[in-house]
This record gives sequence, C-alpha cells and structure tokens, in this order.
Amino acid sequence: MSLLVVGSVALDSVETPEASRDEVLGGSASFFSAVATLVGPVRLVAVVGDDFPEEHVEFLGQCGVDLAGLQRAPGRTFRWKGRYLPDMVGRETLDTQLNVFEQFDPQLCQAYRDSQYVFLANIHPALQLNVLRQVERPKLVACDTMNLWINQERETLEQVLRQVDILLINDEEAALLSGRRNLVQAAARMREMGPSQVVIKRGDAGAMLFDDNGVFWVPAFPVETTVDPTGAGDSFAGGLISYLAHTGDLTPSGHRCAMVYGSSVGSFCVEDFSLDRFRTLTLDEVMSRCRAFHDLVHFEMVELTRQ
Repeated sequence: MSLLVVGSVALDSVETPEASRDEVLGGSASFFSAVATLVGPVRLVAVVGDDFPEEHVEFLGQCGVDLAGLQRAPGRTFRWKGRYLPDMVGRETLDTQLNVFEQFDPQLCQAYRDSQYVFLANIHPALQLNVLRQVERPKLVACDTMNLWINQERETLEQVLRQVDILLINDEEAALLSGRRNLVQAAARMREMGPSQVVIKRGDAGAMLFDDNGVFWVPAFPVETTVDPTGAGDSFAGGLISYLAHTGDLTPSGHRCAMVYGSSVGSFCVEDFSLDRFRTLTLDEVMSRCRAFHDLVHFEMVELTRQ
C-alpha cells in the first residue's frame, strides 16, 4: 500500500488527574503513523525544529515510517500543553506554540506523489489544498479539520471538501460546519459539500459513519483504565485509513470494518501517555480486540408477539 499522511509532529506536555508528562512525542501525524505502520509502511510529511529529540525520529523509523518527508527547520518544534478534567473527557489547552509549524510548507518528493491513499491531518486548509495539487491519482483522500479553520478559513476549507472522499470531524465541529445540531442532519449537509463519507467522532461515545447506505455506529471499546486520551482521535483515523489502504476494500462493508478496526486500535492509545502504548502493541492484540467487538455488539433478538 502507498499511504501518505501530512500533519503535525509535536512535543506535548499533558496533565491528567493522576499524573503528568512533559514534552513527550505528540502531533496528529505521529499518532496516525504509529498506528498505520502496524499493517504497512507510511509516508510522513511534517516539520520539526532543530531541538526535536533524535530518539523520537528513531522510534518512528523503527515503526516503519518513511521519514524522507520529515523536514528539519531552524527553530523550536511545535509544542502543545493541556490539562484533562477529572472525567478524562473534557480538557483545556494551557499553551500552544506553533514555532516552526507556523511556516510549514508541505512539499512532496517525487516518490510520494503517486500515493494512492492520502490523509490530510488537521492543518491549514490552504496547505491541504497544496498537497492535493501535488498528488497524482489517489484512490482515496480523507481529511480532518477543526473549529479554527471552520470559523476563519471556511471558503478554503470548502474547496478541500469538494476534493476529498472522507471527512473526519468531531460532533462540535460538525454542528459548526453544517449549522445543524442533529447529527443525521449535520452529516447530510456536510456530504452535500463533497465527501461521500462523513465520520463524526464522539470521543468516549464512539464514532458514526454516514454514507449512501445510511448510518453505522461503532462504540468506543471499553477499557479498564484511561491514562491519557491525547491522540485517540488521530489513532482512530490511522486505523480507519490504514485498514482501507491495506485491504483495498472501499465497499460499504469495507468501510464498516475499517471503523471497527479504527476504534479497536484507538482504544489502545488511551492506555498510556503519548505513543508509549504503541511501542509494544502488536497487530495480534489489535485483531483480538476487533474480535471482541463482535461479542460486544452481537445479539439475537427474540421475536415478540402480543398474547
């Protein structure tokens, strides 16, 4: 498979009710890549500063990430600091420093331009458009976005949406983009903007796929302990898109299986800080959790009749 991800590689500082970590590996493209490499190589395009620890580069390389597109620029790496609330769902951003990421200009080397599967992580819509101009004939393009771009760069974002197959977006962003609070109505409105599939992420309430076949909902897999939810959505995306790229199954059934795989692999992300759970995670563990999903949602209804 030829899978390309364009996004952020960052240093995160995370506080939870139980513990904290400073300047650990983070960024949307990092989480996506670590997950996707469970089934095959990934082409990464991102930028880091000259202060970015070499150990993180080595980790991504050992995972199987093609690092030819990882740019090093003079200056400091993108940093984010956040604190999770006691429910481990809500969080507040304490600090954001774009640093070299502010001048990020993704340029694809010739070897990346034939990528058949493309994921445009949460970056400026103008940069997403720039990447779309450089790839040649992708089979599938998916993108993520955020409130900032919906509010400030809507026209450019709408240009992106006209050229993508799958939009991944959370429920708050879906309401903002569509002008609809009802998720069914919101998804219908967003599909009119271009994407044939819309995936609405709902955190610990799972995710919903909207396409021509209706609605498919996959719950968040229940885990015993949540250590750090950072990157769970990007990990879900990495699982979803890498499944489609690995199988090549773009049928409705393939997309539904990809949703289950994405939710399964995303559930491992929250079990440790940063990408640490992925340092030991195996594909066998992920597939075991996928099989457990079958038991989680399987039932056989008894037909009732009035007596």
